[in-house]
Amino acid sequence: MAHGAVRVGISVVPATADVDRISELVRTADDIGLDVVGIQDHPYQSRFLDTWALIPTLLAQTTRVSMFTDVANLPLRPPAMMAKAAASLDVLSGGRFDLGLDAGAFPEIVARLGGPVRTRGESIEALEEAIDVLRLMWSDQRSVSYDGAYYQLTDARPGPQPLHPIGIWLGAFRPRMLRLVGRKADGWLPSLGVLSGDELRDANALIDQSAQDGGRDPGDIRRILNLQGVIGNGPAPARESLPVGYLAGEPLSGPPEFWVDTLAGFVADGFDTLVFWPVDVSPEQVELLAEVRTVLLGGEGPPQSS
Repeated sequence: MAHGAVRVGISVVPATADVDRISELVRTADDIGLDVVGIQDHPYQSRFLDTWALIPTLLAQTTRVSMFTDVANLPLRPPAMMAKAAASLDVLSGGRFDLGLDAGAFPEIVARLGGPVRTRGESIEALEEAIDVLRLMWSDQRSVSYDGAYYQLTDARPGPQPLHPIGIWLGAFRPRMLRLVGRKADGWLPSLGVLSGDELRDANALIDQSAQDGGRDPGDIRRILNLQGVIGNGPAPARESLPVGYLAGEPLSGPPEFWVDTLAGFVADGFDTLVFWPVDVSPEQVELLAEVRTVLLGGEGPPQSS
């Protein structure tokens, strides 16, 4: 099930008040060789920077780490223009951008910003069309057209082409969305806490079956897991005490050896990309994660408890 080598990274909340700490965390992740950084996308949140402005700023401050939207809000970001922005980021960063994407939560709040009012079913249909539009706009065709119920292209000119094949990773939790992952997506991007460990395993099986039913190799679908917590011996803060932007469920907490075992368990369940959301937003947490990653991937010696 797993898609190649295991990758480890962080996700950060794009709080305007934390912009200096965000930059420090991401530069630390880049300096010590982590693989990925995710930035969530909630355009309607007044306390957040715009994700599509923050990501290029962070890409310009780094040289190695890849970045992705965790996840982009489709109803407020038309897919043809999202395709151009994503391809531009990929070209300008030397191939370091992937696209986490969701059908869109909080439709009433989206509507306040001028977004469409859709039922959950309509949102999933629109997401499926958006995947088609994104890929057309990344193609090497001279012009493309698309006649969908939600999105249309008429003799549109694709370009630029991405520098690498941008992954479309869907934030999916329910069966209909999970089947869409299996049929069309390049990756699945769930969060621990929204789904339990057992639910994650069941969802992976459903994606595999959907892929096989559609003639796809399930191993071609990357599995990316968000999980939040703190690395160390102290207790994690209670979920209700965390700022806006953190995941449902209680944060995990434990020394580095706990995290090695925990991440290894998710790798065994088929996840190939593990994204840590530090509830203690400090470079020390990123450095401890790098130690955990070294041991997880077969480095020498156990990590030291902090």
